[in-house]
Amino acid sequence: MKKRQVGIFWKIIIAILCGVAFGYVLPECGVRIFKTFNVFFAQVLKFIVPLLILGLVTPAIAGVGRGAGKMLVTVMLLSYFSTILAAFFAWGCSSELLPHYVQEGLVANAGNGQKFLPYVELKIPPVCDVLTALALSFMVGAGVIVTKSEALRRCVEDFGEIVKLTIMKVIIPGLPIYIMTMICEMTASGKIGAMAGTMFKVIGTGWALTIVYLILLYAVACTLAKRNPFVMLWRMLPAYLTGLSIASSSAVIPVTLECCERNGISKDVRDFTIPLCANVHMVGSAIKMLASMVAIIIIYGLKPEFGKMANFICMMGIAAVAAPGVMSGVLMASVGLMESIVGLTPEQLGLLMTFYMALDGYGPAANVTGDGAIAIIIDRFFGKRSPSQLDDGGDREVV
Repeated sequence: MKKRQVGIFWKIIIAILCGVAFGYVLPECGVRIFKTFNVFFAQVLKFIVPLLILGLVTPAIAGVGRGAGKMLVTVMLLSYFSTILAAFFAWGCSSELLPHYVQEGLVANAGNGQKFLPYVELKIPPVCDVLTALALSFMVGAGVIVTKSEALRRCVEDFGEIVKLTIMKVIIPGLPIYIMTMICEMTASGKIGAMAGTMFKVIGTGWALTIVYLILLYAVACTLAKRNPFVMLWRMLPAYLTGLSIASSSAVIPVTLECCERNGISKDVRDFTIPLCANVHMVGSAIKMLASMVAIIIIYGLKPEFGKMANFICMMGIAAVAAPGVMSGVLMASVGLMESIVGLTPEQLGLLMTFYMALDGYGPAANVTGDGAIAIIIDRFFGKRSPSQLDDGGDREVV
């Protein structure tokens, strides 16, 4: 009999409930033990983030050289600008919407101010900072393309596999425990009561914003292609539901390809665009990230500068390259940027992770559905056409 695995959604929910329960019943020494693990895991996260960027972004850039051409450059640029536009859209809308039902300074002003110190604080300095890792990734990736060194390509790809294995076997299993210890401390210090209902408001806002953005994205794409956006969106529903259920952009590629075929996207375009977009087009994850971040900014009473937020969004679009190869990869790739650019503390990052991962599926669902819109645009300019094509809906002859 096949063993049934518990999904990340239920693990996070269980972690939150256990954290609240432990926060109410554990003595101070127990909370401090949890705090010790929390601080240690935060150090591990800080250590792994630059390596994650090096291990994922470098092979992705190196792989660009395998299929260089106008279509490749167009897909990459469209995907990047769509991702950062989605992030700016979420930032602007969340900043207007969330203050109406999320109290400013909610966590900062809550509780009795009790602090819990770890018994042991172990420092694990990262090998380099995040921006250095990004610069090194571009240098090495571009070097592989120019030199065409197969040995160096295999080296960076193997290092990427090691990083992915570390994330899947160490970081992801440890995140629910990390969240539990953080919630436990917040409960013991009297802060968690003020958070009741806030998480669901943030999730609902982010989910609604992904749907609105997808409608806008398809409206633009289908206007260029002279197609019906609602028909095209409806035919992408299987990919959306699959992404929602399994919370992975890469794993949904076969379903996305089938939906694009139903939308009349030519075979050469969909076979090239969809796998590539699954690694670079992160609209849903970007919206979820920014909605969660704006919520953290509000409830902690922070005042980040416009320049810092814009800088973070632009850098996040780069760091997210190839992130779908890892569960919650966009989040993992952005942790260092949120700390170094925006200035979020480990506690704030832990709460943001809780918001982001509590319902992980709607981000990948929007990602894969948005990939279909990019495919529509690419097909408009690069797809092979037949005289029997029709402009309404998706009833085109597939070449």
